[in-house]
Amino acid sequence: MKTIGLIGGMSWESTAIYYELINKKVKKVLGGFHSAKSILTSVDFAEIENLQHNDDWNGLNKLMVQSTKQLENAGADLIILCTNTMHLCSHEMIKSTTVPFLHIATATGEKIKAEGLNKLALLGTKFTMEKDFYKNTLNDYGIEVMIPNEKDRNTIHHIIYKELVLGIIKDDSKEELKRIIKALELDGAQGVILGCTELPLLIKPQDVNIPVFDTTRIHAESAVEIALKN
Repeated sequence: MKTIGLIGGMSWESTAIYYELINKKVKKVLGGFHSAKSILTSVDFAEIENLQHNDDWNGLNKLMVQSTKQLENAGADLIILCTNTMHLCSHEMIKSTTVPFLHIATATGEKIKAEGLNKLALLGTKFTMEKDFYKNTLNDYGIEVMIPNEKDRNTIHHIIYKELVLGIIKDDSKEELKRIIKALELDGAQGVILGCTELPLLIKPQDVNIPVFDTTRIHAESAVEIALKN
């Protein structure tokens, strides 16, 4: 079994879910007392959020590269970043190491392609929805990406940063997300990508009519599949 290196803390709630999903997947595949070989480095999200707010991506790149090197030095065989938005730094991270890096959009694209879908709605932070780093990777899989209108993008961003990353789960916010997803469905979305590791805390597959792609679960389980390959 290869050792999975995780960069977490963005938020710690979603990182805890990654750890749980990874170990459950290993136990399901190997059985018995098996659990994942892993190394976790966890950042202070307040520092990350402040740099994001100030649009300081050079500073964010430096922090993510530092975490990448920590995992490499600790002996990780595979690195995953336990957040969607910070994959904006993935190019610099990959340049800084020889350890394989599993991009969350790559894992998601593989999953969507296997389901035979090609027009998906993407929900996440404004960074994830509005910048190209996610869309470009999905486009490589022949997937057309739809995003909500500006008002709804602001609503989702607020729910993520003012509620979910603080562990606040509100029924009103759940209904707002369901409304946004329904509008995208009516506009032609064949499925919805929960492109923020906190969104599955609020939206479950049974809440909507179209397939839900939980990027946290997809990413975590894809990492296990790689770690268990000979």
